[in-house]
Amino acid sequence: MAHEKNIFPEEDSQLQPLQGLNAGANDVSSEDSMPLADDVPDHSGQQLDSVEFKVDTAQRVKRLPPYMFGRINNLLYQKRRAGEDVIDMGMGNPSDPPEQLVVDKLAEAAANPRVHGYSKSNGIQNLRKEVAAKYSRKYGVRLDPDEEVITCLGSKEGFSHMCLALMGPGDTAIVPAPYFPVHTYAVALAGGNVISLEVNDSEKFLQNVAYTCQHLYPKPKLLIINYPHNPSTVTVEQGFYDEVVKLARRYGFMVISDFAYADVAFDGYQPPSFLTSQGASDVGVEFTTMSKGYNMAGWRVGFCSGNRDMIKALATIKGYYDYGMFQAVQVAAIMALRETEEAVLAQSRIYQSRRDVLCEGLSRLGWDFETPKAGMFVWARFPQQWQDQMSTMDFAMKLLEEGNVAVSPGTGFGTTGEGYLRMALVENENRLRQGIRQMKACLK
Repeated sequence: MAHEKNIFPEEDSQLQPLQGLNAGANDVSSEDSMPLADDVPDHSGQQLDSVEFKVDTAQRVKRLPPYMFGRINNLLYQKRRAGEDVIDMGMGNPSDPPEQLVVDKLAEAAANPRVHGYSKSNGIQNLRKEVAAKYSRKYGVRLDPDEEVITCLGSKEGFSHMCLALMGPGDTAIVPAPYFPVHTYAVALAGGNVISLEVNDSEKFLQNVAYTCQHLYPKPKLLIINYPHNPSTVTVEQGFYDEVVKLARRYGFMVISDFAYADVAFDGYQPPSFLTSQGASDVGVEFTTMSKGYNMAGWRVGFCSGNRDMIKALATIKGYYDYGMFQAVQVAAIMALRETEEAVLAQSRIYQSRRDVLCEGLSRLGWDFETPKAGMFVWARFPQQWQDQMSTMDFAMKLLEEGNVAVSPGTGFGTTGEGYLRMALVENENRLRQGIRQMKACLK
């Protein structure tokens, strides 16, 4: 192909060693200078093998809340090991394959001995150029691929490291509620605090952001936004982002837009990019991914674009933590971005058909929900008669135990998710219909 010679990485891709470190300044000059462990007397009065060894984890680990999906995942695993057929609507894990030409390019690139060394933590230049080209083509946004785009090992890794680069003890981030778990956990792991604001009413959400900034001291340092929203499926128009930029300037907070479902939309709706709003790159960044529309979740290909100072901070963190993505994956990702735009649109149509099937079935069950305009989920409130009898977690367990249908309990996304279930559109239409029948049977 005409582009093939352009997409292989630059050869000079090694990280340079740190300069100026006097590594030998405190070197031990002889082997006799320090006692061996066996020579150190035991003054405890106890045998060493009787002393209990205790692992004391860091406070950042202790601050993490319990993992809400553990019970669901454990039972799902047990059922599958027992050979039971479980209809899995729990995780937004695409079940459709990537385009064959992308897989072929991966194999071709992996056969090239040049791609097996360390890569660059910020990604090869031609991939970053392709991301910038997509932003220009789809959103009319101009990005410098060298300073305003960086590749990540999936957007989740990039987001977490960005929080580590920006947040510290005493800093506060605002997140939408219900929240995608990493939006709070990454802040907690960075030592920061989280304030969650209900996301359902977009105008009220902005008002609450302003109110929080006016009354909290010190002011929030970071606003995290996520549209199309996971799990609630709430969407916004460009004017929402215009207001976000104004608020960021007024109150001095940075913005991270998690745009994971940019490529999955229905009924003619086009999810807007935060970066399209005037001045957005002055105050924030946007994360995108190839996991959803491109069906490349396991490849771990994500991007961060926007404010160059925030990008630089992320690059600094990543430079210490990783050597970048396998270069063959990056080469294949370039092919996907260049050649599979029509396939991405076709994948959205597949998800739309699945949405229609699932929503029709939930309507027959009498469940309350908003038909989503984008994303890979339906966010539904199950009937009050069941809410009066059990918690959301117990209801989700009932569906799995008795109906062999796996869903995500809304409480896994914070307390505002009580009474809701998130159902992923990853099974085919026939299996979704079967899932509805099995849910109906176990709820008689």
